[in-house]
Amino acid sequence: MAEVRLTVNGTDVALEVEPRLTLVDALRHRLGLTGTHVGCEHGVCGACTVLLDGAAVRSCLMFCVQAQGHEVTTVEALGEVDDLHPLQAAFRRHHGLQCGFCTPGFLMSAYELLREGADGGLGDDRLREELSGVLCRCTGYAGIVEAVQEVAREYPDGLPAPKALGRPITVRRSVPPPGEEQALAAASAAAAARGQAAGAQTHVQVAVPEGEPNETVAVTTAISPSPVQTWELMADFMRLTRCMPGVELNTDHGEDTYSGRVGVHLGPMRLSFQGAARVLERDGERRRLRAVASGRDASGSGVQADVTVSADPGGGGTGTALRAEAKLYLSGRAAQFGRSLAGDVSRGLFTEFGACVERTLTTGEAVTPRRLSGAAVAWRLVRARAGALWRRVRGPEGDAP
Repeated sequence: MAEVRLTVNGTDVALEVEPRLTLVDALRHRLGLTGTHVGCEHGVCGACTVLLDGAAVRSCLMFCVQAQGHEVTTVEALGEVDDLHPLQAAFRRHHGLQCGFCTPGFLMSAYELLREGADGGLGDDRLREELSGVLCRCTGYAGIVEAVQEVAREYPDGLPAPKALGRPITVRRSVPPPGEEQALAAASAAAAARGQAAGAQTHVQVAVPEGEPNETVAVTTAISPSPVQTWELMADFMRLTRCMPGVELNTDHGEDTYSGRVGVHLGPMRLSFQGAARVLERDGERRRLRAVASGRDASGSGVQADVTVSADPGGGGTGTALRAEAKLYLSGRAAQFGRSLAGDVSRGLFTEFGACVERTLTTGEAVTPRRLSGAAVAWRLVRARAGALWRRVRGPEGDAP
């Protein structure tokens, strides 16, 4: 880990980062500045453009450690909802946006262009060339060009300074605390060397995720065993996790903390995370268990989850309604699959989790969960989209003829 000190939007911040962490991931996931968007991650689309000491740069192509001692300005510094910067106000007037994904990149690129005034004027051809470093697939650039030209005419000697500098910034711990990954690696290596499967008492920290999750999913599965039988399985955390596809916890560190790996294989999407989990609550009276988990893969992708599982009486007084709810916090490559896909994959995993709990309890044997099928996820996604479209077309039930 390396300590980085820099100024972000007029505020001095210090954070511990891995040397490989990109500036855009540090801004979004460590500092909560999600206005800077991640697109191609190859420096082509320009959505991640920020200012470094006043110059526009691609934050996906910079490591955070390279910003040591520098001043970074993101789109959040320009203005606020009730006090927009003239550049933002012009984009709104001319509707220089549609989906909005590219807009932060255009705003920061245009700000650098106009900051000292538009030398030599800004005709359509020159302006389109100047802004060609940011790609848009929605607007055809017409509204964007008109907005920038209007601001250039209004401020020929240069733009006003950003309006929202100096606001407090909270450094988040959305990546493992310093030393956690090393501790996990050391614990796993020691366990393998000594042939330990459980009982290692190495201290491992698993932080509770902070901020807003990327996605929240909840799945309720009706199973035939009683809530009491189900809770007997749930109370044994290691045994319970064996019912979740891809989860392999192999080391018990004591204090209800465990480590291992999680693998997601879905068609071409293959992610493998080394991580740890910790039980926060085990309520036998309500038959409710809550745990947090944290993991990272070799590419730097991070996944955190705050998971609650409960066993309630089923409908009609028979069986169990097994409910699993998870708040997901994704970073790096894992975050690029989008909310819909991440949510649908998680729902598929929890559906198979419920089915595996049923098989484990009814057979009395350790049952291996089935691997999630990419085709099944795709089919569920298509059905969900088609159902939503049909409901919009059909309208409320009461309006049906």
